[in-house]
Amino acid sequence: MSAGAGVRAIRRARHALRALVIVGVIALLALIAWGVLRGRPQDLPWTPLDLSQPIGAFTGRKLTALTTDSGACRALLDRAGVRYTALPPRDDGARCGYDDAVRFTRGGARDIAYAPAGLGIACPVAAALAKWEWDVVQPAAERHFGTRVASIDHFGSYSCRRIYGRDAGNWSDHSTADAVDIAGFRMADGRRVTVVRDWTGGDSEAARQDAAFLREVRDGACRLFATVLSPDYNAAHRDHFHLDQANRGAAGWRACR
Repeated sequence: MSAGAGVRAIRRARHALRALVIVGVIALLALIAWGVLRGRPQDLPWTPLDLSQPIGAFTGRKLTALTTDSGACRALLDRAGVRYTALPPRDDGARCGYDDAVRFTRGGARDIAYAPAGLGIACPVAAALAKWEWDVVQPAAERHFGTRVASIDHFGSYSCRRIYGRDAGNWSDHSTADAVDIAGFRMADGRRVTVVRDWTGGDSEAARQDAAFLREVRDGACRLFATVLSPDYNAAHRDHFHLDQANRGAAGWRACR
């Protein structure tokens, strides 16, 4: 490539980058204007998080930001009427432990139990789960089955391990209780829907309903959690949804699969 061609290529790249930045700024301003005009504070990045408001464009990021402020997170649960017990801090060395974990207690603004009982989770995960129950899980159950969810089956939260239990590599968000694995749902009428059995659906209307419900609650979780992994991601998640509130700092990228 000649020197002239190289200069032209650099200029084109600069113009393309400038155009991309301009488009991004315009999109952000449009989103902000949209939120202001519609009177939806949940669509604005600077407004306080309120669990009583519908899910908005920035609800998920605000929930994830609670990982750095356990006091604000517990105050949020209190205002929303969520009953919980704060768990004592835990330090297992290495990269394991937590200082912001809570355990749901029955009553208050929640009507779903977790099985096995005694699930302890980081507060930002608890806040996202409560919102998921109210705005995603229960409406989906009523729409697809005409009943409500009575309990959610899980595979646990806290586990002092690296990703996939490997001997090396990044630590899992389970190592700080910032993740929970959801296995299935038990309806008030006795119906049970599980990820491992019902994700792929089947020929019957009931099987299609189960699969549609699971996809709806998975997609809804993507608006509230930093990471959502399902059977669509890999075989390791064939039997559960992995939901976490990994705080990825300024990058802020989110995963939904």
